[in-house]
Amino acid sequence: MSKTPSMGKSVRIDHAKAAGAFLQKPDHVAFHDKRLWDLRSKRDAQAHGIPEWEQMRELASGIKEHTLSNLAGYLAQFTDEAEKNGVTVHFAANAEEHNELVYRLMSERGMTSLVKSKSMLTDECYMRDYLEPRGITVMETDLGERIQQLDHQDPSHMVVPAVHKLRADVAELFGKTIGTDPHNSDIHYLAESQRMNTRPYFVREKTAGMTGCNFAVAETGTVVVCTNEGNADLSANVPPLHIASIGIEKIIPAIADLGVFVRMLSRSALRSPITQYTSHFRAPRPGTEMHYILVDNGRSERLAMDDFWFSLKCIRCGACMRKSARCSPRPDVPLFPSPAGDLRERFTAALTPMGGNCVEASSLDEVKAMIAARFGADAIVASAVPGIDGNRALSAQTVPASLEDVDVGVVHARFGVAETGSVWFSEQEYVVNALGYLSQHLVVLLDLSQMVEGLQQVYRHDDFKTARYAMLVTGPSATADIEGVLIHGAQGVRSLTVVWLAA
Repeated sequence: MSKTPSMGKSVRIDHAKAAGAFLQKPDHVAFHDKRLWDLRSKRDAQAHGIPEWEQMRELASGIKEHTLSNLAGYLAQFTDEAEKNGVTVHFAANAEEHNELVYRLMSERGMTSLVKSKSMLTDECYMRDYLEPRGITVMETDLGERIQQLDHQDPSHMVVPAVHKLRADVAELFGKTIGTDPHNSDIHYLAESQRMNTRPYFVREKTAGMTGCNFAVAETGTVVVCTNEGNADLSANVPPLHIASIGIEKIIPAIADLGVFVRMLSRSALRSPITQYTSHFRAPRPGTEMHYILVDNGRSERLAMDDFWFSLKCIRCGACMRKSARCSPRPDVPLFPSPAGDLRERFTAALTPMGGNCVEASSLDEVKAMIAARFGADAIVASAVPGIDGNRALSAQTVPASLEDVDVGVVHARFGVAETGSVWFSEQEYVVNALGYLSQHLVVLLDLSQMVEGLQQVYRHDDFKTARYAMLVTGPSATADIEGVLIHGAQGVRSLTVVWLAA
């Protein structure tokens, strides 16, 4: 079915006709088959590389099943915790209520632009079709979603929205819509053009930010968003209003459960151990607003259907989880054994393929010299690390949008994760959260003594229960939305350098 702007009507799409037209393009068909098979084969390689993979699938299925069979209680707990944290929680029975809430939140504050990261829920609600006739400019900031928006098409895949397009298609489209050279189909050029076209929207006045939600944690009222491009964190950390659209099936009981789900999600979707950015939003930044919209839109009806309720277990990874019996207790999640090996070596081996690099320094003076040598003496540097003075002042009162011209951000990680090559920050380390995403490059100081084994150990830290905002960063921002070619510097930082500090 397809939508009309009225929201109340739909027209039937002739999928056979559309498929027939696509099959008349042999180059597109050949690439489409190759790309999807590549995703599948690399997913299988990731799965086979973890001895406990099948056990984790069963645990994830059991946790979801338990949550769905106790959904009312967990929704109440999530709402109570979020409101304690200063978040305003709304409930939407259907798509129209969701869209009306978004419009009201923006119009009452005089906001006319919305920057948003990928959200299948907002696609499901046809939110853009509702907002744009009412004077709200909606900017899709994910590269694949933006391509589809500019072409007035819905996403063709839940993970890779523009997988049916080739680079020449994107070049022609960008030439018509954002003024680039329609004959230049170099993928680096296309991705950079989209970055330069989109980034100014994050710092515009009268702009709100929106994210979707991969997991909503009842224990803490936390929303978890897993992305690669850095656009979700720009959307949430620069504008003064952050709206999160959340399907009610995204609830999970506890922070520790993320040690299962986060380990599975990116491996299933994109064959990487973790996404570049795993963001945990628990409370609004001082002086700003955060609103959660919990959306039903037919989910509670489906929950009552014997043949369909288990579809609500879906974590939107593009692979499929097993069906299991209904009404089981919450499973105990064991702490799986960690691989042998030096933590630093494991960290470096995990970070390098994600596009990050590691260097050593014996002192803060050596770090400053490295920054000057690598980025130039005239680089604009904003530092959140005492002892490394940048030439751009940084304090809790710094307006996030004022950091848009920063060349290098410097921050000290609280700890690192050997399994994934991730570094952990909160608002305390960043000082201004936008530092980690508006900066062109990020330099991260890390003490070897602050390493942990893996994601399961990370999600047993109490830090997640106290931080307003917590982030696992694994490399620079990245996208492969055009023909599967990996590009660093999608929306967030162009490079990530981890500096090992001598003990």
